[in-house]
Amino acid sequence: MAKTQQTGDQTMIKKINTAIVFDSVLKNGPLSRAQISERSGLNKATVSSLVLDLIDAKLVEEIGQGESNGGRKPVMLLFNAQAGYAVGIDLGVNYIRGVLTDLLGHVIEEREWSMKRPDLASGLKQLTECIEKLIALAPESPYGIVGIGIGVPGIVDDRGTILFAPNLEWGRVDLQQFVEDKFQVPVTIDNEANAGAQGEQKYGAGRGIAHQIYVSVGIGIGTGIILHKELYKGASGFSGELGHLSIEYSGKPCRCGNRGCWELYASENALLEQAVQQGLPEELDELIASAEAGDERTLALFRSIGGYLGAGIANIVNVFNPDVVIIGNRMSKASRWLEEAVQEAVDMRTLSYHRERMRILFADLQDRSAVRGAAYYAINTFLGKVRNVS
Repeated sequence: MAKTQQTGDQTMIKKINTAIVFDSVLKNGPLSRAQISERSGLNKATVSSLVLDLIDAKLVEEIGQGESNGGRKPVMLLFNAQAGYAVGIDLGVNYIRGVLTDLLGHVIEEREWSMKRPDLASGLKQLTECIEKLIALAPESPYGIVGIGIGVPGIVDDRGTILFAPNLEWGRVDLQQFVEDKFQVPVTIDNEANAGAQGEQKYGAGRGIAHQIYVSVGIGIGTGIILHKELYKGASGFSGELGHLSIEYSGKPCRCGNRGCWELYASENALLEQAVQQGLPEELDELIASAEAGDERTLALFRSIGGYLGAGIANIVNVFNPDVVIIGNRMSKASRWLEEAVQEAVDMRTLSYHRERMRILFADLQDRSAVRGAAYYAINTFLGKVRNVS
């Protein structure tokens, strides 16, 4: 019995030490074996043995000699970001955006397709075709496609099932199971605003910020909530549906069953509906071009939408007291004509203590936050398995 327990302990210790060495190279490389030993506190023999395992696994590579501190030049080690590739998908209401990334999240290929028929059967067919095209673009690698991440505009449970997607008009869909059965790799499904929050935290405007709210402003509005640098998902995993905050008690009816929802007044859809009513261009890019040309009616429309957007953000600020609010997705492309009205509404409607050091930012990744975050989910799942190798 004692021998079995000792073996188990040794296996666990090796897993822990492997994770320590791997993370040292991943986060701080290039490093030498001696530097890893110094940083981690592990003895040099242990580090050398574990590094050899990681090199054999094609996860770490020797990249040549570093600078000498008086003795022999050390051999430097670097994480092999091309050991595998991940697919990230942002499944929009009227588009599908996809990226192929390496294991550091660098974009290798990017594609976007219009969602011509967003009914369930057609949508799943288009989604499958898009993933197939991205996989076909992947270079040869030891691990191939390590996983697929998908952000969707709806409520998703912890098994990757879409429970409610009012803007897509899809019912209950076991999307994770469907995609895993098709491609035989791990799949992560999450709300697109959560994916966008992860994308901005990892690669964009939210890097290093502890408390941030990502506001995804597209056809609808979703929010991703990051507190203490961790994604907050609530008791049932469904937090972040702040696009359905009521801002007009007896307002317009929403597809969600509520009335006066924020997204009915501050989303891209709201912008386009009002543009049609006013005889203005009917596409976001055309409206942006009109604003760039100085058209007063277009500028006034953006100011109006920005005011409503700021009103909702003020509620978020008063509730969560974040360091930053990051506005992303398609409407972030119009930041130049929205930001002043957004800021004015927030200044007028928030408690002074909440806004004292709070900043409103527009997403560094613009409308690519969710697709990058979706790829990060796939990468993170794979790296989690690496850290648990024996």
